[in-house]
Amino acid sequence: MDFTRLLTLLFILCCLSGSDATGGGKGRGFIGVADPENSQQVVVDHKTSETLKGNLTTVFLPIVYIFVFVVGLPANAMAVWVFLFRTKKKHPSSIYMANLALADLLFVVWIPLKIAYHLNGNDWIYGEPLCKVLVGFFYGNMYCSILFIACLSVQRYWVVAHPLSQKRKETKVAVAVCVAIWAFIWLTTTPLYLYDHTAKLKDPNVTTCHDVNIIRDLQDPFPSVKIPYFYFIFMGLVVFLVPCVVIVVAYILLLRSLGNMEESSAAKNRQKVVMLIVTVLVTFLVCFIPSNIMLVVHYSLLKDGVINNGYGFYVTTLCLASLNSCLDPFIYYFVSEDFRNHVKNTLLCRSSRTVERMRVSFSSMKYSRKSKSYVSDTGNTQSSTC
Repeated sequence: MDFTRLLTLLFILCCLSGSDATGGGKGRGFIGVADPENSQQVVVDHKTSETLKGNLTTVFLPIVYIFVFVVGLPANAMAVWVFLFRTKKKHPSSIYMANLALADLLFVVWIPLKIAYHLNGNDWIYGEPLCKVLVGFFYGNMYCSILFIACLSVQRYWVVAHPLSQKRKETKVAVAVCVAIWAFIWLTTTPLYLYDHTAKLKDPNVTTCHDVNIIRDLQDPFPSVKIPYFYFIFMGLVVFLVPCVVIVVAYILLLRSLGNMEESSAAKNRQKVVMLIVTVLVTFLVCFIPSNIMLVVHYSLLKDGVINNGYGFYVTTLCLASLNSCLDPFIYYFVSEDFRNHVKNTLLCRSSRTVERMRVSFSSMKYSRKSKSYVSDTGNTQSSTC
């Protein structure tokens, strides 16, 4: 509940910051044109300059990214470690979750550069190639997460609707799907490396990374933003909208399948499914829906040179998109009971051999509801905290 309140507070702050940054309805978003006196520098309007100097981009955004790094790095590192070294049976769900955790981890390790950039007054000092890599990992992580969450949703439905299906065949299919997703993401992020993301500004005297769009001809701005426009339109329709539909259909069918099961066996599963649906819903409402809508709107307006692109809200939604690296571990928690047990045993510093020995020991005992402990045949009791 506290985490949900924190997300709500962050979202409200983003909305307020976005409205402050775009207030007045003037300006052309973050559009820059070459300085007539110095072609190596880019000139932006006053509103853009003020936003780059303001608290939204130099205080609020780094705070969110620091939170994502502090929470996301250990959470996803532990998740990857659990899936690789603690999980013996590689079920399809664990395969999808391991790949999702890996995608989040690959993004989180680059966040310190993003934090330093904003704390340094939006001045990128690491060069154009590293800026492209950061942008590539940012959007690669976002679309990877959407696709793997869609796979997890379909897998949860399939397990409930077809409990007797062949596990080995499903595992091979899961591996093939993961390989295909990684190949697809690496291929589709290629356009992000085909144009420059940095811009050397005249005022303020900084070099931005993926913030200012350089327009060569204000009368015909489309050629200057053609590549990102087609990229984000394609990803928004194919890699965001289609998986959204798949996830909604999968959960509707899953709830229907649980409704057809016996009440005693379905009650516990239904509660877990509801929590999973709520977690996925929060992830999409906070991270994916606002950012993808604003990406499409932003570049659609840029290509037409429309005044008031609402960049303040756009940049905050992109920042919120990074929070999926913190929310995804909650999906693992509600999907896999094995994951919950492995995390608990890892935090208690129990080795795999110790856990197995405890499991064998407790399996030979009977559980007493009265004393809430395990009782052996000789009457000895042991704690039930395993």
